[in-house]
Amino acid sequence: MEISRYVAFSSDPAGGNPAGVVLDATGVDPKEMLATAAEVGYSESAFVVPADDGTLDIRYFSPLAEVPFCGHATIATAVAHAERHGTGRLLLRTKAGPVTVTTDRTADGTLTATLVSVAPHTEPLADADLAELLAVLGWSAADLDPALPPRVAFGGARHPILAAATRERLADLDYAMEPLAALMAREDWTTVDLVWRESPTVFHARNPFPPGGVVEDPATGAAAAAFGGYLRELELVAAPATVTVHQGVDMGRPSIITVTVPAEPGTGIGVTGTAVRI
Repeated sequence: MEISRYVAFSSDPAGGNPAGVVLDATGVDPKEMLATAAEVGYSESAFVVPADDGTLDIRYFSPLAEVPFCGHATIATAVAHAERHGTGRLLLRTKAGPVTVTTDRTADGTLTATLVSVAPHTEPLADADLAELLAVLGWSAADLDPALPPRVAFGGARHPILAAATRERLADLDYAMEPLAALMAREDWTTVDLVWRESPTVFHARNPFPPGGVVEDPATGAAAAAFGGYLRELELVAAPATVTVHQGVDMGRPSIITVTVPAEPGTGIGVTGTAVRI
C-alpha cells in the first residue's frame, strides 16, 4: 500500500488533525487495515477501494478499532484524491451510509473539501448516563450551559454533546481514559463532543477519544456534522446557518471546521475544511 499522511482542518501541518490515507486499498483485508492504522498511529486512517462506477468504498480505522465514519479522514482523502485526479464531486460509500464530498481550489491555490453527512438525528441522553459521564470527566451539572441541553447526536457516528457554561471549564480537561473508554464502548459513542458557545454561530470544541487510543482529537468532522444536526433539531440556530467550530486550540493543534446547516429537516450537514500533506 501507498500510505499518505495529511492534516485536515488546517492549512498548517503543525495544526489540524493528522490522518493516514490509502487511495487504493484493493485486496487489503480489515486486519491489515487495522494493523496499518496502528502503525501509522494517527487517530484515524482511511482506506479507499475504487469501484468500477467511479464511486469509492471507504473504511476508517483508529489504532484500536474500525469506526463507521470519520470526518477529518474524509476531508484528507478528498484532498489527496483531488491532488491526483483533479477537483470535483465524489461519492463515498461508508459503513454509515453514502457521503458526498466536493473539492475545490481557492484563488490562492488551497484545496478545500466539503462533505455532506448522512441524515443526522439526536436522542435523549439518559440521566444515569449523563451522571456517569459527568463523574468520569470530573464535571458537575453546574458546569453545563442550560441553553444547550445534553443529547446524543448522530451524523455518521454517535457522540454525546455536553455544553460547558464557560470557556474555562472547557479548557480544563482531565479525565481517566479507561473508565471513559468503558462507558463509551458500552454506549457506542465514538467521541464525546464538549462545546462552548462564543456567539450564536461560533463554538469551541474538545473531543475526548479514548476508543481510538488517544486522549483527545484535535478536529472531529463527524462530531461537527452531528453537532450541526443537533443545533437544527433543537432550533438552537436559525437555519439555514453557517457555524464555525474551533477545535484543537487547547492541545496546540488549532483547527477550523465550517459547518453548513440547511433549513430542511433531515437533510445532511455540510462540513468544510482544508487539508495539506505532511
